[in-house]
Amino acid sequence: MALGTATVAYELRFDAGRICLDLLATTHPEERLDSTEVLGAWIVGSGLVPRGTDLTHADPSWLVGFRELRGRIGQLVRGTPGHGYDLALAHVNEAARVAPPAPRAVPDEEGALVRELDGPPDCAALLGAIARDAVGLLTDPVARAGIRECEGDNCPIVYLDTSRGRRRRWCSSEVCGNRERVARHRRRLHSRAPD
Repeated sequence: MALGTATVAYELRFDAGRICLDLLATTHPEERLDSTEVLGAWIVGSGLVPRGTDLTHADPSWLVGFRELRGRIGQLVRGTPGHGYDLALAHVNEAARVAPPAPRAVPDEEGALVRELDGPPDCAALLGAIARDAVGLLTDPVARAGIRECEGDNCPIVYLDTSRGRRRRWCSSEVCGNRERVARHRRRLHSRAPD
């Protein structure tokens, strides 16, 4: 699958620190998983499958499956036990039961070993890999303690803070961090301006 011409590279982000959190980022600032082509680009970009993996068999039902799992993971990451939490947990646990795509090592043209999948992945296997990542994150107290929501203005992106001292404030220093620095600079200039 090729990345659609309407999709700009920055629209797909892979800087949240975990694949399940990268999936959550596909809703901001609007729905990113709006076609099977973009979904395919996200699957490859996230590292779920090696580059060159055939995903031409993906159909619109894949979009439904990825969006539903994304919503359930979002409920678990952002929520506390209560309304809908048990249903979300059951959905993620059920998805995690499916084995992820089977990898194998094969020699490339130069003889170096590279990762390839044993066959074309199906949607359930890819969702299983993401759900297993979510289960791992949610059940690891140290990792879970590092989950943060971006402090950027109107940015709901959740990321894993693995910075030294755990003082990371933004989902991306280049995106939200830069916006904050520009806004701070403008406020300083405005406060110095004569009346």
